Amino acid sequence: MDQLSAQTQIEHDTIRSVMEKLRAEHSEYEIETGVDDQWEFRTHYGSLSALVGDRSARIKVYADDETNLSYMKMGVAGHLAEYLGTTAGIRWQGDGAEAGTPVFFRELTVLSTARISPHMQRVRFSGSDLGRFTHGGLHVRLLLPPHDRRPMWPSLGADGLLVWPSGEDALVVRVYTIRAIDVTAGWVDVDFVLHPGGDTPAATFAENAKAGDVIGMIGPGGGGVPEAENLLLLGDDTALPAIGRILDDLAPATRADVFLEVDGPADAIPLAGGDNVRVTWLYRDGRDAGTAGLLSETLRKMNPATLPQDVYIWAGCEFSDFKEIRKILRKEWGLKKDWHLVVAYWRRGISGESDDE
Repeated sequence: MDQLSAQTQIEHDTIRSVMEKLRAEHSEYEIETGVDDQWEFRTHYGSLSALVGDRSARIKVYADDETNLSYMKMGVAGHLAEYLGTTAGIRWQGDGAEAGTPVFFRELTVLSTARISPHMQRVRFSGSDLGRFTHGGLHVRLLLPPHDRRPMWPSLGADGLLVWPSGEDALVVRVYTIRAIDVTAGWVDVDFVLHPGGDTPAATFAENAKAGDVIGMIGPGGGGVPEAENLLLLGDDTALPAIGRILDDLAPATRADVFLEVDGPADAIPLAGGDNVRVTWLYRDGRDAGTAGLLSETLRKMNPATLPQDVYIWAGCEFSDFKEIRKILRKEWGLKKDWHLVVAYWRRGISGESDDE
């Protein structure tokens, strides 16, 4: 498949120093060109080439589809906006939409909703043209409009960045996992962890959702199913949808050991299984979520020398657990970064989007 591409020319007195900062921040993605002022980078979403002068930079981005190309444009524009304080000089030419509705946006309508455990609500949404959301990452951003107000959705500016509605039209944005998707039937399932009594707009929406309610969705992103013959998966309630999706798509030759921390047995929802999957439920028994520490405790009981040599470790949890698990894997076990991913899906006492590693 031919790659799509777009390019922009930026003129600024400090562009060289700005580009050097961008280069330093993304050094792990750089590919040696052998030419001093010609740089190349290869990322998860696509690649970038830059020809850098003292007062100008020509930047070209490449990707395999319009969604990834748009992500590449956004990445460049976002970094330059941070360093220069403006995107006034960025105008993209080439493939992809110049402005307007983002190619990665979909409007969704609630079809049905069901409580699948004491602390989990599953909402099924209908949508069109959902094929792109079957690959390229498990996660999406859900856009919740103000109640009883006609939704105003984000658009793309000429610089490639999203322009968000503000004031009375401002959206609540939260990261969630597509738990299941049927492109032919045109629906997606999203599981919402409920937090009774908390200031949690997305969970409150899910608990009160009714057929016909409309929200927005942008994505996908956030990584997909880990590619390894042996997986060690750890997570709390918030990671249940992602781990469930990973197990649904698990190759028969892949073995997965799964440890899940939830409040109690009633929250242990069914997951895909087989001879290659072993699931262990860890119950908090009255302790608060984010304080029980059962996931890190489980890791500490393991002897890394007894684990398969090619094991890939994936964990999703609260921020404190995230820090402790990453410390165990990196500092105590000495595990290489390529062989694990630890994600903070939430932070105790803070309502907002997740913190990724």
